[in-house]
Amino acid sequence: MNISILGDGGWGTTLAVLLHQKGFPVSLWGAFPDYIRYLKQKRINSRFLPGIKIPEAIEITSDLREAATNKDLIILAIPAQYLRGILKKYKNVSFSNTPAYLSVIKGIENKSLKRMSEVIQEELGDVKLAVLSGPTIAREVAEGIPTTAVIASNNVKLRKTLQNVFMTERFRIYTNDDVIGVELGGSLKNVIAIACGISDGLGFGTNTKAALLARGLTEISRLGIVMGAKPKTFSGISGLGDLVTTCISPYSRNRFVGEQIGKGKTLNQIIRHMQMVAEGLTTTKSAYALSIKYNVDMPITKEVYRILYKNKSPLKAVKDLMSRDKKGE
Repeated sequence: MNISILGDGGWGTTLAVLLHQKGFPVSLWGAFPDYIRYLKQKRINSRFLPGIKIPEAIEITSDLREAATNKDLIILAIPAQYLRGILKKYKNVSFSNTPAYLSVIKGIENKSLKRMSEVIQEELGDVKLAVLSGPTIAREVAEGIPTTAVIASNNVKLRKTLQNVFMTERFRIYTNDDVIGVELGGSLKNVIAIACGISDGLGFGTNTKAALLARGLTEISRLGIVMGAKPKTFSGISGLGDLVTTCISPYSRNRFVGEQIGKGKTLNQIIRHMQMVAEGLTTTKSAYALSIKYNVDMPITKEVYRILYKNKSPLKAVKDLMSRDKKGE
């Protein structure tokens, strides 16, 4: 199986190394030629995955045609808000076979409020498609730390094939048919991770974080079920598992952003010094819009949105959350 990964961030690079170690021919594509030249020369992704060697056998390219031609599997590891634009360019590239596609992106498009699989199908048509999600901090996977993830697809054969492709002694893959739930769990948890980071930045303790995790999962499940997901998905690896990891990991970009806000920094100050994308920042806009569209009560999401985009004080947001009308759990 010839595999191409579109997206040279930490996760795309990690998966390239993992699949190479399993013996697959792998290419890694990035959008910026200057940085691709640097990667080819140094063989270390110092911007997104410092310290992890990229084997010489992994082809690194900024040529989309080269990355797409004669491939059996295309892995999409592009930031959510750029995916549609890259796919429009990709469609104009001629390639000689019909590959399967795997999205490893955790986000929701702002304008359309579409999940990534929906964006892919809108742009590429009825292709063979799966999504991979779960508590997968890229550095930990790259270092061989035991990790689990879920591959979801409506195509039974495809999800089982990809399970075999990715499974290793340290990377255990489960399968699922709930594409909606797996994608929403992986995306919406980033909003709650920002809330947990704000809590950390304010100096609050484990009581507060536990409350945010529990009530945050309730919000994610509430919206997901209305959108057609299966309830049990949110108590699994791509729901609760991913939520916990992103809210507590020191490597979590979304938690880090929240922490800096809790310490008094502005969003512009934080973004200016970040190399990697924190998907939760744009997902917060989409999640807030979805809560209005589907008339779903998501108070934590609403307060995170107001802190990020309406200049609301984090302490005022905490007060408003804690003093809402009394209710049953």
